[in-house]
Amino acid sequence: MPLGEFELIERYLSRLGARRDDVLLGVGDDAALVRPPPGLELALAADTIVEGVHFPPGLPSEAIGHRVLAVNLSDLAAMGAEPAWALLTLTLQRAEGDWLRGFAGGLHELARHHGLAVIGGDTTSGPLAATIAIAGFVPAGQALRRGGAQPGDELWVSGTPGDAAAGLAAMSGKLDAPADVLEPLVRRFTWPEPRITLGQVLRGVASACIDVSDGLAGDLTKLCEASGVAAALDSSLLPRSAAMRGATDPVSAQRFVLAGGDDYELLFTLPAGIDAGELQRAGGVALTRIGSISPGFGVSLDGAPLDRDLVLGFDHFR
Repeated sequence: MPLGEFELIERYLSRLGARRDDVLLGVGDDAALVRPPPGLELALAADTIVEGVHFPPGLPSEAIGHRVLAVNLSDLAAMGAEPAWALLTLTLQRAEGDWLRGFAGGLHELARHHGLAVIGGDTTSGPLAATIAIAGFVPAGQALRRGGAQPGDELWVSGTPGDAAAGLAAMSGKLDAPADVLEPLVRRFTWPEPRITLGQVLRGVASACIDVSDGLAGDLTKLCEASGVAAALDSSLLPRSAAMRGATDPVSAQRFVLAGGDDYELLFTLPAGIDAGELQRAGGVALTRIGSISPGFGVSLDGAPLDRDLVLGFDHFR
């Protein structure tokens, strides 16, 4: 017998994430009630993932639950915010217990890891999609922003952008390499790691920050436009993982790094002379200087303007 809407909420979705003292009323009423702490600003974001658009059909439900929260946590990371609460809207073609158990488990583990409580939302029938509206806290006046980069700043990125896009290509049969070489790339797409700790470490240090969700080149262009500056990338500095080097040729690897999305790394600018080694240790992820900021506009690679298709990045409606 299929599950009804309220039964599936009670059984699978009513106790997700951490228990927080600032949640006065969670799942089960017309709205949740929360108590924001004094002296902090509220950071809000929302993202939707849709089967066949943001992830391929057949992806395990545990990964879908993890992924929908991870992409939202990444937005908080880019602002330097501490996660607090989330609302979940889940659209399903069928209410299947095993699928829901996996989805809830994947979401719950990541939420609990970051001290976040899922406090409400909605369920409906239709093509598979999940939406999170997320809230977090940041000390007043300390939120990271895209605007703020200055000429003379250095350009840095966390992790190894491009891996997730290469992983998706591998899942689609577009990369020919041994399974053990492709597996780390597939995992980067399937189980993204939001850089929450790094975002908080960068507060008061980075002059600008954005998460890499639509491609490094495209997201860098957005940062430059918000800051009113230009950026110069050095191809020899772009980080490439061992898996990327083993699965692709140098030209393809560079394109994955620049145009691939879904990495959820942080791209940020630092005033010259900042000790990035200390930031790396505190943030818990490798950091790489990949270029510099200068007066002007646009993004260049090795002195030449980037190809337009790299700069555009991912756009749902283009």
